[in-house]
Amino acid sequence: MFQKLVSHNDDIRRLVEKGYAVAFDSNCLVIRDIPYLDSNQQVRIGAIVAKLAFIDQVRIEQVDHQIYFAGSVPHGINGVPIPNLGGGPTTIALSESCRDVVVERSFSNKPRATGKFQDFYEKIESYVSIISGPAVELHNCNPYTYRVVESMVSDSVFKFQDTLTSRAEITDLSVQFKDDVIAIIGLGGTGAYVLDFIAKTPVKEVRAFDADIYHVHTAFRSPGKLDPEDLGKKKTEVYHDRYENFRAGISFVPKFIDTSCRQDLEGVTFAFVNVDKGSSRAGIFDLLLSMGIPFIDVGMGLNRKHKAINGMLRMTYYSAEDGQAQREKNLAPLTDNPDDLYKTNIQISELNALNACLAIIKFKKLRGFYSDEDELTHLLFQLGDINIIGD
Repeated sequence: MFQKLVSHNDDIRRLVEKGYAVAFDSNCLVIRDIPYLDSNQQVRIGAIVAKLAFIDQVRIEQVDHQIYFAGSVPHGINGVPIPNLGGGPTTIALSESCRDVVVERSFSNKPRATGKFQDFYEKIESYVSIISGPAVELHNCNPYTYRVVESMVSDSVFKFQDTLTSRAEITDLSVQFKDDVIAIIGLGGTGAYVLDFIAKTPVKEVRAFDADIYHVHTAFRSPGKLDPEDLGKKKTEVYHDRYENFRAGISFVPKFIDTSCRQDLEGVTFAFVNVDKGSSRAGIFDLLLSMGIPFIDVGMGLNRKHKAINGMLRMTYYSAEDGQAQREKNLAPLTDNPDDLYKTNIQISELNALNACLAIIKFKKLRGFYSDEDELTHLLFQLGDINIIGD
């Protein structure tokens, strides 16, 4: 991958050819071996880290004019900190392969004439002249070591670089999902949105189960485009085609999960149950609880007693330790309700998406990605008055 990036980006190639110690890590450009002066006029060696964005799989561009610096405050020949660097103390998470690069501060210095750097070559050259200039002048050192660290994080499940994570500086939080094997049981309206959100989460593996057919009403309450050729196919086939080029470790099984499906769920670390039949839910609960798999169950209760639709959305979490006790509270319907308006296939994609969001947010809270101050295990969102009740 290192060589591909160098060969497809002229500015990176020029940095390498000039002798900079170029590396890539966590969607950042890393330049090691940057000399600078400390407060005692002694040479110290730091590193520059700059965020990058992928245009496609091999072409990259800058995110902004700023950089991060692994090192103490650079000083001038006069013994005072170099002026006009801006920024301040901060840190950014890199991978284990860059454990020697510990970011301590950021710098912000843009070209006066244009307000932006033309490319990475101009950007690095500018910052190096400012940071390393005093050290070069006083000690005759330079940053051109021709050292190349080609190791890159290559265990990503995504087939495109996840630059969103690095731009938001949440790489250290996203790593919480790396060992998760997720089962998504049911790919109806809510299940399809759960799939969409989980597919974009760096979990190790996703297994999706549903035996139903993709109809027109399916498209109205699920994410993505409607391709007429998808109509009449299995949902699993449609979603396979939609997501297989986005990430690895995702499989689709055209079957309904019941108590006979223990083998399908071996190794699963968390499950999302998205079914609208109470009797089916009961069998799925039996299986998950017997296997010690924590899970979240979602559902809707809608009615039309007056002119408009009203009702509520539900999210209920069942832990591996207390799942049976949670089940005994009868928070989720385990029998079929023939009067449930949802089953008439009213097009309510925004409620499907919101229900999925409630489930995904809870899952990410459990993994430490989001703050979880209340630790709710049961949540009801009341549509009419936009009120949330939690337990």
